[in-house]
Amino acid sequence: MASTDSGSASNGTIGATRQQMWERLGSAPVDLLVIGGGINGAGIARDATRRGLSVAVVDMNDLAFGTSSRSSKLIHGGLRYLEQYEVGLVFESVSERRILMDLAPHLVSPLGFLFPVYKDSRRNLFVIQAGMWLYDGLSLFRSPKRHRMLSPRDLETEEPALRREDLKGAPLYYDCSTDDARLTLETAIDAARNGAIITTWAKVTQLLVENGRVCGATVRDELTGATKDVRASAVINATGPWTDRTLALPRKGSDAPAPPRMLRTTKGVHIVVDRAKLPLNNAVVCFHPVDKRVLFAIPWGDRSYVGTTDTDDPGDPSRVHATREDVDYLIAASNAYFPEHTLTHADVIATWAGLRPLIDEGAGANESQVSREHKIVIGQEGLITIAGGKLTTYRRMSIEVVDTAVRYLQLSNGLAGRDIEPSRTEKAPLPGAEGWPDDDDATQVVAQVEQASNGTISNAIAAALTDQYGTRAIAIAALCAARPALASPLVPGRPEILAQIEHAVREEMAATVCDVLVRRTQLFFRDVDQGLGCAERVASHMGTLLGWDDATRQRELQRYRDEVELSRHWRKG
Repeated sequence: MASTDSGSASNGTIGATRQQMWERLGSAPVDLLVIGGGINGAGIARDATRRGLSVAVVDMNDLAFGTSSRSSKLIHGGLRYLEQYEVGLVFESVSERRILMDLAPHLVSPLGFLFPVYKDSRRNLFVIQAGMWLYDGLSLFRSPKRHRMLSPRDLETEEPALRREDLKGAPLYYDCSTDDARLTLETAIDAARNGAIITTWAKVTQLLVENGRVCGATVRDELTGATKDVRASAVINATGPWTDRTLALPRKGSDAPAPPRMLRTTKGVHIVVDRAKLPLNNAVVCFHPVDKRVLFAIPWGDRSYVGTTDTDDPGDPSRVHATREDVDYLIAASNAYFPEHTLTHADVIATWAGLRPLIDEGAGANESQVSREHKIVIGQEGLITIAGGKLTTYRRMSIEVVDTAVRYLQLSNGLAGRDIEPSRTEKAPLPGAEGWPDDDDATQVVAQVEQASNGTISNAIAAALTDQYGTRAIAIAALCAARPALASPLVPGRPEILAQIEHAVREEMAATVCDVLVRRTQLFFRDVDQGLGCAERVASHMGTLLGWDDATRQRELQRYRDEVELSRHWRKG
């Protein structure tokens, strides 16, 4: 259930395009400059602005470009962390899961998880049942639903595709799924509505240092090449897998050596297939037949996906991609659990790959054993760095970072005696949850969306928009009512429509074709040709809105084609 505390605006708008944000950036000093527009950067900005701090966020690419759009798309307690005795992390995670279900019911949805137990499983049913009660207990029995034990006969109905040979049973427990990119986006939009300057495609090229303290950064517009200095009382490094690169940035006004690296980055890969190829009713917890690593097979609307890998990868986070070995690894796991629905390379529609920014604990731990706990560090020159952690706990991590920044500013007199309020994000819904029905009945919102469109969109499209945008879908439907041509589907037979492109540019700071097709609509992952068939149309419409000349339009088209090509690199062997 969403709260009614909606902050400073009620219509879900931010009133600024990406270009207008760039123009505002650096026009005056801010309390906090946040480097990184992933879930942590967006969460920090949201928390800080709601406390009355002035904030600017910059990212060298789009919001959620990195790990924050390449996760397993789950809001979960981390059942497997109980095996590693990380009870505190699990308790924190299940608590945050409950809060996020209230703050973003359109984006954080209950999902059943099956934990099949076979004769050769390393844990028997009794031990797993005990773990389930502990998991429910840590959530104070406020899980979306209480777990229950299913017999092999139950599973024939509940999950008929699952391998039945030697199956002893399976607990069915509940966590949540999410749209990770949109969760990041709505968090950033809420920050912008409360005064934050959110600037994408803005790369920090150096840090500014005065009197031995980091006091801002030089930022370059990656779309035009223009540069400007942004001054801030405190600077926060929230760059995820780019953390060590940010720490090593040149410093104008200082010759101090770069601090030691913090991260051990591991690569997570997922594959997407048609749901008919891998029909799932619930997420299924799988142990890989070779190395026994935990991964998941997850239903995703008309698609299913399988992931994730967990291999060390110190490479460029901007170029991380699936390899043939990664894809084969995931296909092998899926085929072991769903033998009547065997997958081949030809079934893979899309892949995604991201790097987890884990804290380096030194030699000895394998990739899967590295803790998902986070760490906040204030460097010798005052640069505040947040590293590690997981998607589910981003809001709590953000609170800790802002608390740290406030203490730092108070000690350095950077707040000039101002009284800063405690965090105010626990009860404030994200923009798409404002006006959400108290009983969580999404069909009420679907009806409002359909009505607002004045008959220009179908019920199926209204439902798809509601699922993605929540109550903000009403504004998209109103665009269609005013200009019916915007109700045109981008891909025949799919629910994505042209109005979403307009909305992405005007209200969601989209500046490139990649921004729209990868993170705003996700056609990159869901369409059978990854959006290539509609890319030119998208580029043409964006060009009209943003004043692109033909050369810019062609450049942005090629940028998108290159992104698709990178995701398909595994096919080359």
